[in-house]
Amino acid sequence: MKYGLMLGASPGPDATLQGIVDEAQRAESNGFDRVSLANIFSFDAICALTLAGAATQKIELGTAVVPTYPRHPTAIAQQALTANVASDGRFALGIGLSHKVVIEDMLGFSYERPARHMREYVQVLAPLLRNEAAHFDGEQYRVHAELAVPGAQPVPLLIAALGPVMLRLTGELADGTILWMTGPKTVQDHIVPQLETAARDAGRSSPRVVGGYPVVVTDDVATAREEVGQLLQVYGQLPSYRAMLDREGVEGPVDIALIGHENEVSERIEGLRAAGVTDFDAAITTTDPTLRQRSFELLASLAGA
Repeated sequence: MKYGLMLGASPGPDATLQGIVDEAQRAESNGFDRVSLANIFSFDAICALTLAGAATQKIELGTAVVPTYPRHPTAIAQQALTANVASDGRFALGIGLSHKVVIEDMLGFSYERPARHMREYVQVLAPLLRNEAAHFDGEQYRVHAELAVPGAQPVPLLIAALGPVMLRLTGELADGTILWMTGPKTVQDHIVPQLETAARDAGRSSPRVVGGYPVVVTDDVATAREEVGQLLQVYGQLPSYRAMLDREGVEGPVDIALIGHENEVSERIEGLRAAGVTDFDAAITTTDPTLRQRSFELLASLAGA
C-alpha cells in the first residue's frame, strides 16, 4: 500500500499557496508516495499542484477531487496535461460529481442524471489524457478535438465513485477511484468487488483504490473526537457520503476517522490495506500543532517502512 497526505480538506499549514508547495516538499523528503489536494472553495487544486510539481522530484501529486460540471472536459484535460509536464509525469487527475447543493443550488447547473453526465464526460476526457483525439457524440457532450501539449505523458484518471453505477463506469473507463467517508467494511464488501468486476469485464487491470481518511494520533481520544466531529460535521449531511456512513453502520464522519495512539492508528491503517485500499491518503484533522506533528511522524514512519 502507498502512503500519502491529503491537503485542503482540514485545517493545517497548507492554508497558503506556498504552504501547499512546502507540504508537498516535506512529504516527499519524508518518504510519502503521494500528496493529494482537495478542490473545494479555495485554491484551484490543479494550478496549486502544478507549482508543487515544479518544486518536487519524485512524489505523485493528485487532485481529490475536481468537480466536473464547472469545467469542460477539454479544458480540464489541458490543465491536467500541463500539470503533468510541470511534474515530469507525476500528476494524477481525480474528478468527481460534487453534490447537488453545490452544482445545482449554488452554481445553477442541472444535477439530473449525474452518472450519465460522468460517463459522457469521461468518454471525452480519457482519450485526451492519453494524448489521443476525442471523438464523441452524446446527449450532453458532442466533442471532436485533440490537444497537443509538448512533453505530456498519459495522465492517470481517478473518479470519486461510491454508488453502484459510478463504480461500474469507473472500473470500466478509469484507472481507479478516490474515496472519502468510506469505512473498511464498505470498501471490502461494496467498493472493491464492484470495481474489480467492472474492470475485469472491460479487460482492464485492477483499479487503484485511493482512500482518504481523517487521522489524529493522540492519547486524548475524547477531545480529538469532539474536534474532528465539529470539523467534519458537514460530510455527514451530504447524501452520497451519508449513504456510505449508513452502509458502514456508523453515526457520523468521526466514526470513520482514525483516532488514537500510534499502535491503534497503525492497526486501523493495516485494516484498510486488508480491505483493499491501495493508496492511503491521510488528512491530519486537528488544529493542535503538537498532535499534527505527532500524526505526521507516525505516517512518515509507515511511509518510510
